[in-house]
Amino acid sequence: MMLEPFVTHEPHAKPDGDFLDAVLHGLSLPKKSLPSRFLYDAHGSNLFEHITELPEYYPTRTEIGLLKSQAREIGAALPSGAVVVEFGSGSSRKTELLLAALDRPAAYVPIDISAAALYPAARRIALSFPDVDVYPVLGGFHDLERMRLPLGDSRLVGFFPGSTIGNFSQRAAVEFLLSARRLLGPGAVFLLGVDLQKPLDILLPAYNDADGVTAAFNLNLLARINRDLEGTFDLDAFEHAAIYNERHQRIEMHLRSLAAQSASVAGRTFSFAAAETIHTENSHKYTPEGFERLARDGGWEVSQVFVDKNRFFSVQLLA
Repeated sequence: MMLEPFVTHEPHAKPDGDFLDAVLHGLSLPKKSLPSRFLYDAHGSNLFEHITELPEYYPTRTEIGLLKSQAREIGAALPSGAVVVEFGSGSSRKTELLLAALDRPAAYVPIDISAAALYPAARRIALSFPDVDVYPVLGGFHDLERMRLPLGDSRLVGFFPGSTIGNFSQRAAVEFLLSARRLLGPGAVFLLGVDLQKPLDILLPAYNDADGVTAAFNLNLLARINRDLEGTFDLDAFEHAAIYNERHQRIEMHLRSLAAQSASVAGRTFSFAAAETIHTENSHKYTPEGFERLARDGGWEVSQVFVDKNRFFSVQLLA
């Protein structure tokens, strides 16, 4: 059965105000940048779902393959009668595999910032798993400290697939892990998808596909600014750029200005030099040892690691 959303917290800010403040701040920086969470409006979320099906984009199919091929081992490592709390649940496609692998899961709590993705997915899970109570929560990662999970003494299993942890800076990743630990409480475990380091001829095409879907996903952020914040960006005057930053061991997505130009947002004007970029997203790639250090800094210990045969991707269990 599915109940109404029950996790309550004071809103961090009105969504439009949060978006405006972040855009004005980010475009005022010496090196312009925007938070990646704003890539995921309704259209952006649909484009990302398309990206996950592209032949160049290995993370989704590799992680799904892991959840299928090692379902028995993963299920055996997790508690019976657990409540699964998923961060950034999106379409919840991978959740179905996890719930099927668990022994008598009691409830599912999907948390997502996109209502268009959250509620249809929650309804689908409720229909597919009638013995699992489903409690959808509309909210973002920055709201975790305000959330409450009044689920009694149930064992909680955090679920964070898709290598989304790699989108955070090292500091933000540690803060997220600490916040998740406080939210989930004592005795909880946490299952995360973690992308691993690999050759650039595999990495770069995954973020710069031949069909231009990732480019459309990135440029949609400017379209959203134009639509929601009275922006005047000329989308034809910017291009998508994906590069590998060796020092930080991450893929970076940028929007590169094709000429010297200016654009306004809510009446404020911002200038761009030719080839200047707006940094829109990171995707860190970890070694097993590097992620183990990150997890420890965030208050967790790695207890088990599940890896595909090519060692492209890992699903890691923290305790």
